[in-house]
Amino acid sequence: MVSSIFSSRSQLGGAQFLPAPAIGARIDGARFTGAAIAGTAAGRAPSLLLSPPLLSPPRLSAEQLIQLQSRRSRVIKRSGDILFALAVLGLGGPAYVLLGLLVKLTSRGPVFYVQRRVGRDYRSFGCIKFRTMRRNADKLLSSLLAESPDLHEEFRNDFKLRNDPRITPLGKFLRRSSLDELPQFLNVLRGEMSVVGPRPIVRKELPRYGDRMEEVLAVRPGLTGLWQVSGRNNLSYDERVTLDVRYARHRSFLMDMKIILRTIRVIFDPRDRGAY
Repeated sequence: MVSSIFSSRSQLGGAQFLPAPAIGARIDGARFTGAAIAGTAAGRAPSLLLSPPLLSPPRLSAEQLIQLQSRRSRVIKRSGDILFALAVLGLGGPAYVLLGLLVKLTSRGPVFYVQRRVGRDYRSFGCIKFRTMRRNADKLLSSLLAESPDLHEEFRNDFKLRNDPRITPLGKFLRRSSLDELPQFLNVLRGEMSVVGPRPIVRKELPRYGDRMEEVLAVRPGLTGLWQVSGRNNLSYDERVTLDVRYARHRSFLMDMKIILRTIRVIFDPRDRGAY
């Protein structure tokens, strides 16, 4: 122990001074740092103001980070999610029916497409969208990537294809306007997603986040978020990760409201916003 190594100590203004070991010496497995200062009395050996060891803070899991969150803020956000989702589903009922009929009448296959995504605390859930691709799109993807090295590289980098031949004509409109994501309000009601949050990602994307994944998965993924209103697929993957981490660290009610207002503006803005 430190006390057994140093036999003399002094107090000055509440600070503890000890005879200085060599800079960089390890005591009890910790590396000490600090500057030696002159002794306060003649003949006294130089002393060192004892500073905390340079230890990396422990990394917390997503579950531990969730437990540290304010219960009040979680209740407010969850209540807002439910009220917002109920309002959209109720008022937008006719639009849901119309879009569903258009999907069914313009291409063969189901109305909805459900893909497994990773939610809060690594829980898997089925993310619901209006179907925008041809039937057997997942099987067609394997063939496309095998036949084209360029497409394989693009998908490996972005997990998407800018000019995806599997997308139907109606699907292009739904994706560009983000209307294909309206069914995700059902995910919000079920507690799997939030109205605003990080992107819901597939499990293969987890390694791309590295040690920042715990922070991102400490909150529910969002139907919209910083990524969706900041360029979407026009951004590099690293920029997407940065935006997800920024939201997870600095989220607030005011930030959520700003993102929702910007999302509405993006939906009705005809300029390229990176949705495809």
